[in-house]
Amino acid sequence: MLLVLAGVFAVGAGLGRTAGPLDWASTAGIAGSGRGEGQAPTVSRPVRLAVPAIGVAAPIMPVGQARDGSIAVPPLERAHETGWYDRGPAPGESGPAVIVGHVDTRRGPSVFVDLHRLRPGDTVEVTRADGSAVEFRVDSVERFPKDRLPADRVYGDAGPAGLRLITCGGTWVGGRTGYADNVIAFATMTGTRRGDD
Repeated sequence: MLLVLAGVFAVGAGLGRTAGPLDWASTAGIAGSGRGEGQAPTVSRPVRLAVPAIGVAAPIMPVGQARDGSIAVPPLERAHETGWYDRGPAPGESGPAVIVGHVDTRRGPSVFVDLHRLRPGDTVEVTRADGSAVEFRVDSVERFPKDRLPADRVYGDAGPAGLRLITCGGTWVGGRTGYADNVIAFATMTGTRRGDD
């Protein structure tokens, strides 16, 4: 499946309002990491995310596409959870797995409020349903205006297993956009361990 970012992607909620999520559209020239609906990952599904450097220890729920064709996000009442885009690679599969999380809600900070504080070399661990864990190392943390998100870097499926942690950032502008930017942590897989290790 060929996918590219066609619209805006706003994961975080500001002042209790969910901003417009990721819009996908088919196009040539961008390698997509899509998985057809109903296709199981080749590795066990992710269930928990740990990012020690910013104090994240959160459940992972699968998210697919919203009614409007955009990527879904965890509901605001579950803003302490993260969402794995289950139509792309699972953490540990080839290509970039995508995990999204809110930056805040009307009630205050949410799971990815400190994502922008990650630094190269910080570690991320994803525990899977079979008890195994995948370890990643942060390569960079970058901020992009939503209308200039580099879809090929974020979602392209060429290369080894990677991870993208995504939330909102920048200035709150309201409306469908929400926050002006997206904050993305790019990470590379460094290893796995079994549940009994």
